[in-house]
Amino acid sequence: MNVFRPPASRSRLTSKIDRVLTTALGGDPRVTLDVKVSELLAEADGVAQLISSVLNRPGSGLAAQLTVTQTFRRSGLEEALIDSLADPDPSVRIAGARLCGALRVPDAVPWLTDLLDDLSPGVRDVAVRSLGQAGGGRVVEALMSRADRLPRHRIAIELARAASDIDLESLLRQTTDVTTSVTVLMACGLRGDALRTPLIVRMAQDRQCDKQVRTAACRALAMIGDSAGADAMRILASDPDADVKKAAVRARMRISAAIRRRNQ
Repeated sequence: MNVFRPPASRSRLTSKIDRVLTTALGGDPRVTLDVKVSELLAEADGVAQLISSVLNRPGSGLAAQLTVTQTFRRSGLEEALIDSLADPDPSVRIAGARLCGALRVPDAVPWLTDLLDDLSPGVRDVAVRSLGQAGGGRVVEALMSRADRLPRHRIAIELARAASDIDLESLLRQTTDVTTSVTVLMACGLRGDALRTPLIVRMAQDRQCDKQVRTAACRALAMIGDSAGADAMRILASDPDADVKKAAVRARMRISAAIRRRNQ
């Protein structure tokens, strides 16, 4: 259940931004933010949290996201925030990336992608998280292009946030690289993507697939917790490959536990 909880305390700046965004979302297209980009960057964490909370309010959707983004653009702040991603100071790049991610600015995606190769680990970490927030096809391409250079779990987490159902389906069907397949399966599991269960079951059962892919498919089915996965795992419990068999047994136990919890 999505319940909006405003931050316990807000600065004068975040309170001001909240009032303006609330007015804009209320239907006033003329409202602007009378703040400097330096102020936003100085309080990037608080402002980013505020923006995320506004966009997560009940009833908010794509229209609300566009309204918020347009308010920042109309106020002359969007371009300045994108420029901050190329600032020599890594702390400024981090702040800018947080804000661009919270705002889900489409034009910031190429810049955030470049930051995945930044010399600063902190910048790289915030960049990948911000891309996950931004979402979309270009983000999926950016994440997968760095799959061999960034931690697998981080790519999977952000892929689960950024990718559409169509993106995940396409990646599962078209990818031949073992590492990429394992990462995408992990993303499907993290998303609890029950619609992908039949395809993932086929991957787990396919003895021509790499062992890592088959075991990753079992783990993904365990995370999804769909009853159809339990039947497939029961069959795989007698698989000749010891690792696949072990993964299937564990997956079936987790799926069964998930089903029991749902039925309580």
